[in-house]
Amino acid sequence: MPRVLHWFRGDLRIHDNPSLYAASQQPESDLLTCFIVSPDQWQRHDESAAKLGLVKQQVNALQESLQRLGIPLYLVRGSDFNEEADLICQLLAQLHCDQLNFNEEYGFNERKRDRRLVERLQALGIRVNRYRDQSIAPVGSVLTQEGRPYTVFTPFKKRWYSLLTTFDSAPLPAPSRRAHPIKQPAVDLAVWHAVQTRETTFIAGEVNAHHRLATFIDDHLPAYDQQRDFPALDGTSQLSPYLATGILSGRQCLHQAFQLRPHTANPSGIDCWISELIWRDFYIHILYHFPDVSRHRAFKPETEQLHWQGEGRAFDAWCQGKTGIPIIDAAMRQLLQTGWMHNRLRMICAMFLTKNLFVDWRLGERFFMRHLVDGYLPANNGGWQWSASTGTDAAPYFRIFNPISQSEKFDPQGRFIRHYIPELAFRRDKDIHLPLERPIPGCLYPLPIVDLKTSRQHAIDAFKALGRTDRSSDQRQTTQSDLFRSLND
Repeated sequence: MPRVLHWFRGDLRIHDNPSLYAASQQPESDLLTCFIVSPDQWQRHDESAAKLGLVKQQVNALQESLQRLGIPLYLVRGSDFNEEADLICQLLAQLHCDQLNFNEEYGFNERKRDRRLVERLQALGIRVNRYRDQSIAPVGSVLTQEGRPYTVFTPFKKRWYSLLTTFDSAPLPAPSRRAHPIKQPAVDLAVWHAVQTRETTFIAGEVNAHHRLATFIDDHLPAYDQQRDFPALDGTSQLSPYLATGILSGRQCLHQAFQLRPHTANPSGIDCWISELIWRDFYIHILYHFPDVSRHRAFKPETEQLHWQGEGRAFDAWCQGKTGIPIIDAAMRQLLQTGWMHNRLRMICAMFLTKNLFVDWRLGERFFMRHLVDGYLPANNGGWQWSASTGTDAAPYFRIFNPISQSEKFDPQGRFIRHYIPELAFRRDKDIHLPLERPIPGCLYPLPIVDLKTSRQHAIDAFKALGRTDRSSDQRQTTQSDLFRSLND
């Protein structure tokens, strides 16, 4: 009897899984699945202990779900992508499989790995089926009239909507129980050895993910546009960890939103959340069309001339939540304590690091990936390059968030700040957003490490200097370094 192997990667679910579903529609074939534990590769890609903890939980839950369907899940210990092609070939031979199915991934290293694997399997006469799953609109399907990829979000969004009926956005069902179930192999817990994990408040399992989705849809989605920017409120979906690990798909989220929309008098909240799902698609498409963004390169090549600051006292203070700017420090402490950060705060923190401290955005991108439970390359890279004004559809370099104004607007009573910075709980509402002007006896909160107004102007001057012909590169570098050297001395 023919045998097909589905390889789980960033699609850790049985519902709405295009590759798994297609494999299950071959009733004359045995269906088997596998997952490769690759600690060295995960470390090189800066996957956080929080995210890997969720992945480990989900793989265990997935194994139980598949067992009830008579579909075995084989866990294989690997090292990195260079080894995974060998491991898959060995597993296919060991299990006597003549077909491999998987959903595509779009990072530079992932695509290189898959090309190498497909070439090897085709030479061996093994059939390979690849499916486009990560985005709602399949990558390569949203193009300009000239056939080029979009690099600005708003026209991408318009085109996305116009093509919605041309791509199948309806979620697929889970596979049915197999007529000839295969016994689950013994679980070798040693495959997870050396994988550092951390528990968070996010619980694995498709049931838990769908419960969180349903609760958000019913209780919060209609007011999403009004509440999503306030970190002290439970106004966001917090579904990103499930999307980042593939426990949920974007199609499932979109389907639930569309189900509610006709029954809502004011759909602005729903439309706002759908727009966020399209932003996720946009960054996935950017990663697909412009692979250099996954290789630590700026989308705008001219911004590579900027001489960012590196690691030092300022960066360390930002990482530890000790900058002396309350909303920044509260947000960073939320990240360190929970493995998650409110989206509005991600933008504020990223812009403060890149514009006020003028620290290289790549350092911030890496720090977020190493700590976020929902670290996801397309969205994380897109958000950081937007904040640093180096990316596609980036914020204009002269439009720089003032963290104090943002704090006063989106945490007016200081509830969020007080939760994560209890040493400031004594301050009045109107004062809690402001940096301390002088040390306060008994208060361990630091004075600000940078003047917001001066540092903002320095960043603007550095961007203005790009492309000038009246100064040499060495002169520009000296000027920019002088502007921010005091932060790290």
